[in-house]
Amino acid sequence: MGQPRLQTPPDAELVYAARSGLKEPMAELLRRHWDTAVLLAERVLGSPDLARDAVQEAAIAAMTDVERLRSPDRFGAWFCGIALNVSRKWLRQLRSERSGLLPEPPSEAADPAEAAEIADTAARVRRAIAALADGQQDAVRLFYLQGLSHREVADELGISVGAVKARLHQARAALAPRLAQFTTTPEILIQEEETAVTATDAAEWAEVTVTDIRRSQDEDHSKREHVMVLTERAGGRWLPIWIGPVEATALALTLESVETPRPFPYKLAAGLVEAAGSQITEVRITQLLSSIFYAIVVVQGPAGPREVDARPSDAVNLAVVTGVPIRVNARLFAAATPDPDADVRRVSFPSATADIAAETVRRLAEKHAKRLGTPPADSGTADE
Repeated sequence: MGQPRLQTPPDAELVYAARSGLKEPMAELLRRHWDTAVLLAERVLGSPDLARDAVQEAAIAAMTDVERLRSPDRFGAWFCGIALNVSRKWLRQLRSERSGLLPEPPSEAADPAEAAEIADTAARVRRAIAALADGQQDAVRLFYLQGLSHREVADELGISVGAVKARLHQARAALAPRLAQFTTTPEILIQEEETAVTATDAAEWAEVTVTDIRRSQDEDHSKREHVMVLTERAGGRWLPIWIGPVEATALALTLESVETPRPFPYKLAAGLVEAAGSQITEVRITQLLSSIFYAIVVVQGPAGPREVDARPSDAVNLAVVTGVPIRVNARLFAAATPDPDADVRRVSFPSATADIAAETVRRLAEKHAKRLGTPPADSGTADE
């Protein structure tokens, strides 16, 4: 019995050639694994026509994302995995449609060589995605190119579903002007049903300062609300943002210039960034999505500027510690008040910045004295 004939050249060699921009190597890779991918997709979708269409979409995703393939010799398994993810996404969409809705007429079987002809477009999309911030790149590739759901992307990246949606909104805003010249709008530009105020390249940024921390007067301390009030430096507009008690305490200590023997978390984080040869240059409150604010911290490092996703409370704490500018998407001043009465009520809370700092200093001094077995002394310095 003769030995089975090996494919020449091997998949890995074709992958390296495809990454250099050659079209034919990618076409050959797709030819080799096309039938297997269609077979797997058909098992999910139950229709050979839909399966071929799903694999065609997977082929475009593979061409766009081939540089991310860690093991070039496993192109076949990787490509088939993308096809399965696309098929599962389509199956979820089909199930949500009305039972009487007929599918569109089946398309002709895709020609891999013809699909490879759009590699130039795929390369442009790939370059646009590569220019995104790291977190946005990962979310785009998993959600749009590999067909994962929001929950699946969140599990893959170890973040919340809300953070996934925020990254996708930010990515669409950044990609829209770069891909606007395409005749066929890529799926990446399709807006989700949820409404949001997002940051765009043309956003108007207003510099703000933290003018106060306000707190409700509930007798039960666990039920107290804390509000960070950001006020525009030039125009006087203000933006109230609800924050947690821990973040409010850290912010109050910094605003009141309370010195601590050892750095609190935000000073430590800023020190670690500096020790790594980088610098926090600014923070931005970028968008409001489903009543939740989102922010980014801009870090200038050896490889250039990077945007790091953050909660506004964490971002503002870092900004106050490091003294960098805090900027707000100006549209948020008008859009952040779905319930004006509630926001007015929160801003009418008593000012609590000094009280929070004093209470923290007193509590830490009491703990320190308890450890030493001595009466607490009045001090303007917090201890641990």
